[in-house]
Amino acid sequence: MSGGRLITIEGLDGAGKTTLARSLAAEISARGHAVELLREPGGVLVSEHIRALVQDPGLEISARAEALLYAAARAQLVEERLRPLLASGAIVLLDRYVDSSLAYQGAGRALGVQAVLAINRFATSALEPDRTLLLRISPAAGRARQRRRAAEPDRLERESEQFFARVADAYDELARAEPARVRILDGSRAPEHVLADGLAAIADLLALEPLARD
Repeated sequence: MSGGRLITIEGLDGAGKTTLARSLAAEISARGHAVELLREPGGVLVSEHIRALVQDPGLEISARAEALLYAAARAQLVEERLRPLLASGAIVLLDRYVDSSLAYQGAGRALGVQAVLAINRFATSALEPDRTLLLRISPAAGRARQRRRAAEPDRLERESEQFFARVADAYDELARAEPARVRILDGSRAPEHVLADGLAAIADLLALEPLARD
């Protein structure tokens, strides 16, 4: 894809994904690379409308419908933005991707990881990340960070401790299955240390020099 790279950022709610994504985008751009920061679900108009649906705490959405809505939002993003950006040679940082559905709907909702993987392979035409940064944090720590936010929790954020424990276990299993793609970062560290760890984890893809460390 003419040098384009897809780097996804994953983890539990409250793990610090958005903070890391923004910091990485700024750092990579400062080093002269063309970089685009996108989020899931979202990134294009259709997908942003779907985001509003799946996050609405006032809606009752079945587990299968939820998985299909996420896949539909992903399909539109891949077609409308991801493939053109990668073809142009851009570095795309994506806040959540298929692994989120495998963890949240496949494991958290107990739909089965392989079943959810199948619909997402169809949705994305099997477009895979070059690297995935998994921010690991305990479910309790993630929930504590969420409670400190001013915003009301969305529909998924209101799920039980058992739900998030299943999600966390699924993420760990995905990392064990694909160690070359998935790099685990300690989400409990200070943001500047997480950024340095993230840059180190993608340095081989982008020929980046590491940040100076204390």
